[in-house]
Amino acid sequence: MEGPWPRAMAAWWWWMSLLLLGIAGCGGVLQVHGQVDNLGFISLDCGLPENAAGYVDSTTKLRFTSDAGFINAGTNHNMSSEYITPLMGKSWHNVRSFGGGAGARSCYTLGPLVAGLKHLVRAKFMYGNYDGLNKAPVFDLHVGVNYWTTVNISNANTPEIYEIIAVVPGDSAEVCLVNTGSGTPFISALDLRPLENGLYPMSNSTQGLVLLTRSNFGPTDGVILRYPDDPHDRFWIPQSKPTEWSEISTAKRVHNMEGSSFDVPSAVMQTAVTPINSSSPIQFTWDAEPSANVPDPGYICILHFSELQPLPVNALRQFYVTLNGQLWLGKGLTPQYLYTNAVFNGIPSHGSHQYNVSLNATTNSTVPPILNAIEIFSVLPTTGITTATQDVSAMAAIRGMYKVKKNWMGDPCMPKNFAWKGLGCSYTVSSPPIVTGLNLSSSGLSGNLSSSFAGLKGLQYLDLSRNNLTGSIPDTLSQLSSLTLIDLTDNQLNGSIPPGLVKRTQDGSLTLRYGNNPNLCSSGNYCRPLEKQKNSTDTSLYKYQWKRLILVILVLSVVILCIKMRRQGRTRRVSRDHTLRTTRGTYRYGSITVGSRIVN
Repeated sequence: MEGPWPRAMAAWWWWMSLLLLGIAGCGGVLQVHGQVDNLGFISLDCGLPENAAGYVDSTTKLRFTSDAGFINAGTNHNMSSEYITPLMGKSWHNVRSFGGGAGARSCYTLGPLVAGLKHLVRAKFMYGNYDGLNKAPVFDLHVGVNYWTTVNISNANTPEIYEIIAVVPGDSAEVCLVNTGSGTPFISALDLRPLENGLYPMSNSTQGLVLLTRSNFGPTDGVILRYPDDPHDRFWIPQSKPTEWSEISTAKRVHNMEGSSFDVPSAVMQTAVTPINSSSPIQFTWDAEPSANVPDPGYICILHFSELQPLPVNALRQFYVTLNGQLWLGKGLTPQYLYTNAVFNGIPSHGSHQYNVSLNATTNSTVPPILNAIEIFSVLPTTGITTATQDVSAMAAIRGMYKVKKNWMGDPCMPKNFAWKGLGCSYTVSSPPIVTGLNLSSSGLSGNLSSSFAGLKGLQYLDLSRNNLTGSIPDTLSQLSSLTLIDLTDNQLNGSIPPGLVKRTQDGSLTLRYGNNPNLCSSGNYCRPLEKQKNSTDTSLYKYQWKRLILVILVLSVVILCIKMRRQGRTRRVSRDHTLRTTRGTYRYGSITVGSRIVN
């Protein structure tokens, strides 16, 4: 093929094939939302309302759902009607846009996944003048903390598709759209497909593969081949050049070798091209695409071959493969009949403005070269440092419990300029960043204090003031040895301050602020809430005072009764004694005998 493959031609093939197939879905309704299907696939129609029913793509039978369960930022918009055609796939009709207060970075969290496994991630964009500005934006894509690519929308009616194969280190994959000041980021659809770790061995924990092109040669009728023909749902774009290449095909199945590193579908390998002029090579080129983030990209090219014709005994198809004139193999390559062979450069190629691959017949060859498919990737370093795993898990749990939005997306501390609002992070050369400070004051938090705060082992200050937190204070906070300040003022906490925190405040290693929590008692384990204690004391005092009053009344009554009875007794005795005076010489006055005198 003469000259570089223009991006416009590739985009045209995308667009035509999308229109023919409607690959993003149209068909029956499925009442499900935001889940990983039984294949491990995630297929998101970005901008589809959260309460809208999912749907099954009529061609692939894959399920598409709203993206609302995977991101908490952005707004939904519909493409301008003038760009919608009857054959256009459904997911292109709407977008999610990240303008206004969305922040510089807006991230999807795709999962749950199995940590350490390899995945294919594909992001799709079609501007369609959804915002009425008629100005396509430019913005960046990140996967995790690593730069992926720059999305440069060429025009309103051309779809752009970006794909990466990468190892996902955690239990979810973060795909982030980054506003670079050249327009509002948006997205039409997002796919994730799990891959066996033996596939694409060039992709590992330190580097990913960013797709430049994946081409299927031969008579394909202009159809993009994907799932279910490809169980991994890779897109194989049809490529042909009738003026230079002859097309050949077979109805017989083409097999992969055992332990194949690429698992190319038989439907792809059943078609191929050869030069019309048997003495001419098969050639194709691509231009390097340096950027500010990747000034010298490295490229890996994978060529897939299979012999589709049973050649006569005396015939030989043999050819050399060269890249920019450098021979890849020390000898000629002879494809096997109905078996897939792959040739690729294991070490990425750097330093050229343009790359040329050529397939040239050897002098012994009696038939021209053959080519069934190619894949070209640029190599992406994925060595960006991420926040400590335990802190990531703890912050994710805190975010989920309190439904914190802010800009809490992607990695909590990295990259530094995208660290979550309210977080303080510590950065050292020898270890991952850790969370050292958390300020959630006046953030509308409600519910109990999360136990996940105790998972932030490096935490030095925690400000949860001016919220509506309830319940008791967990003693696990006292076990955070680096913690020097906790501010819990202006909440609705109750119970007693745990003894561990009391001890820390007494020895001066911790400052604890807890004012204006009406139901919180600070006097130790034996105190009760102040309001209840007051009520209880008042009631006891009331009862005690009534009992005392009744007792006093009873005692007084008895005393009065006794006095009255004594007085009555004296009156009766005096009357009797006076009666006896004249008859006896000894007189008695009361109980005293005085002889013959009367003592007055």
